[in-house]
Amino acid sequence: MTATLPTASAPSADPAVAVPWVDRPTHRAWAVHRFSRMVEFVQPSVLPDGGFAYLAGDGSPMPGKEPTLLLTARMTHVAGLASALGIPGAGRLLAHGLASLTGAFRDVAAGGWFGTLARDGRKTAYEHVHVILAASSALAAGAPGAADVAAEAARVVEEHFWDEETGALRESFDATWGDPEPYRGANANMHAVEAFLALGDGLDEDLWHQRALRICERIVDGHARARDWLIPEHFDADWAELPDYNLDDPNHPFRPYGATYGHSLEWARLLCGLHASPRVATPDWVLEAAVALTRRALGAWGVDGREGLVYTVDWDSRPVSTVRLHWPVCEGIQATASLRALTGDDEWEQWYRRLWDHAAAYFVDDTGSWVNELDEDFREGSAVWPGRPDVYHAAGAYLAPLLPVWPFLTVAARDHGLSLGQSVRLQLHAG
Repeated sequence: MTATLPTASAPSADPAVAVPWVDRPTHRAWAVHRFSRMVEFVQPSVLPDGGFAYLAGDGSPMPGKEPTLLLTARMTHVAGLASALGIPGAGRLLAHGLASLTGAFRDVAAGGWFGTLARDGRKTAYEHVHVILAASSALAAGAPGAADVAAEAARVVEEHFWDEETGALRESFDATWGDPEPYRGANANMHAVEAFLALGDGLDEDLWHQRALRICERIVDGHARARDWLIPEHFDADWAELPDYNLDDPNHPFRPYGATYGHSLEWARLLCGLHASPRVATPDWVLEAAVALTRRALGAWGVDGREGLVYTVDWDSRPVSTVRLHWPVCEGIQATASLRALTGDDEWEQWYRRLWDHAAAYFVDDTGSWVNELDEDFREGSAVWPGRPDVYHAAGAYLAPLLPVWPFLTVAARDHGLSLGQSVRLQLHAG
């Protein structure tokens, strides 16, 4: 059955909702403790030849899984965040991550980064914007050498991936920057929005937030609005939608067929950050879209008769892949916390609590790590992402609600810290 969301003006059924969880010392202490445990959990992931190991459920390196640029960049970002907060062990992870980005994965000859230590395959926008994210967090944490990595990553993305004419990213190239892929993806561009917000705040440069807005204008205000707030994920080189792309591969980890509600929630929390940023004048539609995307996604809670969010739906909103992944829950937690901070509407507080209760019941482990995926019986599954390879989304769920909506997460952590008494939250941005 589908969940019904209360309207923004509806009175809360629970008077205690007037005091948000993020303002309660016990909730804040719980979240910080779990995040710290998660940093301990990933310590064995450091690999001597570079990169971070793909971890199994018990925290050991999973056999047959090689380190990747994507997971290395994400771990470096989380390490930067933890280092900015003074979590012991984070400095070791951060130094290793930066060393991997300047060494094992870097293409000294042609520029940019390889996706694997085998140093082959295509160079993708998706992976390169994560290098920007990692470097920006490392820069905010004051890590030596981070400024050079951030500058190089910005240059590579600007030179090869950024398309000024369309205001969005090209997708991928071969190792020597030839053979451009005739595909455009919402996923890579969504992560570019996050990376550009991080880079703009890290370098104190408005241009990157302006570019983030241009991406959102194309994909969200254009394509998603036209589809009643379902986000098309796949496009050809001219940005024409490809609605049947990967119809035969519904569990693809990066390019599944159909619409992905987790991405709706991820776009929503990024739109909130963009709305709150003073680096760019944001039109009214930015916050409107964040609200609409979140309501559309959470309105599909339990759409297949089971608790939670399905992975994907078709263009008639019928479930396609019904596996439960951890990251849509993490993104929902962040989106609802941001909307509560920006609008003051109690509906978002109710959803924030409901999402955390769901996470506690099915996903959050005693180690602080999250079960990555649930099967049809709500046991740990492996159809899309086996093991526990990625702590990026969980880190955001634990910490983003406790910090201001702007500036970017790691900058906010550095500048504000995490008071366990009263949250430091940004007032509604007038722009």
